[in-house]
Amino acid sequence: MTGCKENTWLQWERRTSNDNTMKTAVYSGSFNPLHTGHLAIIRHLIEEAGFDCVYLIVSPKNPLKDGISAATGQERFNAAVAAVNRHPELKSKVKVDDIELNMPEPHYTIRTLDALREREPESSFTLTIGADNLADIRRWRDYKRILSEYGVAVFPRTGFDLPAIKEDLLAEDQSYRITLLNAEMVDISSTTIREALASGQDMSAWLM
Repeated sequence: MTGCKENTWLQWERRTSNDNTMKTAVYSGSFNPLHTGHLAIIRHLIEEAGFDCVYLIVSPKNPLKDGISAATGQERFNAAVAAVNRHPELKSKVKVDDIELNMPEPHYTIRTLDALREREPESSFTLTIGADNLADIRRWRDYKRILSEYGVAVFPRTGFDLPAIKEDLLAEDQSYRITLLNAEMVDISSTTIREALASGQDMSAWLM
């Protein structure tokens, strides 16, 4: 199986339950850089939300955002691998995936999810996004397919009423799979860290 390694107990549990599906959270972003907020979400997905594995998808460029160059994708991928390696307890459960680095532009999320499903048909993929993304998801390519075929696990963001956003989307289609995560909110952003580092500040305590 491509991806995360299963421990012996999980392998035994699957054999006895006849369930061979790997429940994988797909967490995509520029990760420029990975920080303690990302780490809190990753740990929540594994320890609290019931996912077997987390795929960190380093995105070359968000089609809805400016400011991140696709040319830095490999550099950000290497930095993400190094960040995960600094946390040995995560290495068997977290995979930094370069699938989008090898896909043509534009990098629509639905294309990534479809490619993952084709590559690993034995896995069940759920997209992990923030409340800000859920509020804006109607702008995404094939968002209805994302919500109905894959589902989303959504972490909170300051200033967003997640239950109300979910209710509004479900009013459109009750088949949408939207799971709200009670994850810790860490008030830091990659942009803030980059700006602080550029000004010479020590941000090591915030880096993953």
